[in-house]
Amino acid sequence: MRECFSGAHPVAPTQANVLGILSLIFWVLVVVVTVKYQVYVLRADNRGEGGILALMALVRPAVRGWSQRSLVTLGLFGAALLYGDGIITPAISVLSAVEGLEVTTAVLHPYVVPITIAILVVLFFFQSRGSGGIGKVFGPVMVLWFITLAVLGIQGILREPAVLSAVNPLHAVRFFAANRGHGFLILGTVFLVATGGEALYADMGHFGHSPIRLGWYSLVAPALVLNYFGQGALLIGSPEAAKHPFYLLAPSWALYPLVGLSTVATVIASQAIISGAFSLTRQAVQLGYLPRVTIVHTSWTEIGQIYIPSVNWLLMLATIGLVLSFRSSSNLAAAYGVAVTTTMMITTLLACVVARRLWKWPLWAAAGLTAVFLCVDLSFFGANMVKVHQGGWFPLAVGALVYLLMSTWKDGRDILARRLEADSLPFAQFVATIQPDAPPRVPRAAIFMSRYAGATPPALLHNLKHNMVLHQQVVLLTVVTEELPQVPPEERLELQDLGKGFYQVSVHFGFMESPGVPEVLDILRARGLELDPMRTSFFLGRETLIPSRRPGMAIWREKLFAAMSRNALRPTDFFHIPANRVVEVGVQVEL
Repeated sequence: MRECFSGAHPVAPTQANVLGILSLIFWVLVVVVTVKYQVYVLRADNRGEGGILALMALVRPAVRGWSQRSLVTLGLFGAALLYGDGIITPAISVLSAVEGLEVTTAVLHPYVVPITIAILVVLFFFQSRGSGGIGKVFGPVMVLWFITLAVLGIQGILREPAVLSAVNPLHAVRFFAANRGHGFLILGTVFLVATGGEALYADMGHFGHSPIRLGWYSLVAPALVLNYFGQGALLIGSPEAAKHPFYLLAPSWALYPLVGLSTVATVIASQAIISGAFSLTRQAVQLGYLPRVTIVHTSWTEIGQIYIPSVNWLLMLATIGLVLSFRSSSNLAAAYGVAVTTTMMITTLLACVVARRLWKWPLWAAAGLTAVFLCVDLSFFGANMVKVHQGGWFPLAVGALVYLLMSTWKDGRDILARRLEADSLPFAQFVATIQPDAPPRVPRAAIFMSRYAGATPPALLHNLKHNMVLHQQVVLLTVVTEELPQVPPEERLELQDLGKGFYQVSVHFGFMESPGVPEVLDILRARGLELDPMRTSFFLGRETLIPSRRPGMAIWREKLFAAMSRNALRPTDFFHIPANRVVEVGVQVEL
């Protein structure tokens, strides 16, 4: 509200303009957050998991060829842009709350940035407790926050009840007619009321769609609307309050408590986008778009509640850097919205494919609803594009960098797979060459981790070549990540006895599950294949990647892929393999 009347493209706080902007805010909350996300997009859950990567995984099997590649590219870019949003949201949210101290006295202005940084550091240190643990503390605070918003809004509305007429969309139409091009630019600021929609969808795996909808309809939406309308009523009666309409809506005695409460509330709002970044990263790792990273489970009962240290600290450093660079929420508002509007457009397109291919909607229904949402999205996108030179380049640059990393990792893995497959021997053919008395067999069992089912892993061939022995039991284990959040227990494992003591095992995990070898051994024992973890050796291939000018990627991308591979989490940690039972066999692969 403040940015509309005193931001980068302000309008005069006249009654007509206030009613027009309130009408825009109201209908943005209705059309974008309520209808698009709460009613429509939240239905597109991938077995309970949300977010643009979960949506992309839902779409991929429904299309083929060029369409699939295009949708995957869109989905990856949309996911990459959310990281830029994850950096800006904590910075602008906490900074705007702490700036309330300036309403009382300008003496506190030099302390706004240091206080903001201190709060952000505490916020990121708390992430390791998980969204469940944080929710028990913050849940009651959020209820108090939204009740406070509603009470302040009602108090303002009682001063100027005529402000309620802003629910009539004609006020928005008249606003555009009066302000024309300038009014269109205001859309980039009005969009700030809906930027949490995409994070809301990404966090569905943490909380579930029913609690999200219940919270929105029963408390959040009414409180937001009442507060915006209360601020509008204040501006109609006191146009000079445009610099801080939210804080000036409260009585003077309540200012400091309100600053404290709003600071805590913005910390909680920031926590939601951070946990969404964790979910996004985990999905990207499991789907093969990012290298393996350390993933810590923070709940024994909720699979979606996780903490990723590397992502947490990178976000913290980038967020603090933004605060130090921009130094005010008004400056950050100029950078905010460009990335989110782009992601929202991509979500609209992917959801259309889901509605048409998976929900079997008729073409006119899917295309018609998509056209409405795209018109809204494109309007916001156009209004936000003027922010690019004002700071909007930052989230776009972050998104481009993350997209480069994700696409390079995916393409590099595909090239590596082709190189290894070209040099590999079919496992069944290898087993056929084994004689009863040659090579010599040694006691105990060996599990060879293989990327590809049916192909003899290089580690097995190298072990045989150098040691000239085989174990009595040889298990070829392949971990497959499916494009669904969780795999049913009955579909978890496939076991094939190839004879001569050789077994081929494929274990299937969803992209929201953590693959663990100990769990696989338990299932194998239940299937009759006894493997003692302390008497079983695990053989892993360790590839040394050599960039080359063979057909594939550009040489600089091959070097980037090799660097990412070197810094990925070790398979022993990712698959929870006992470190003292692992043998790593090196192999050089020319990309």
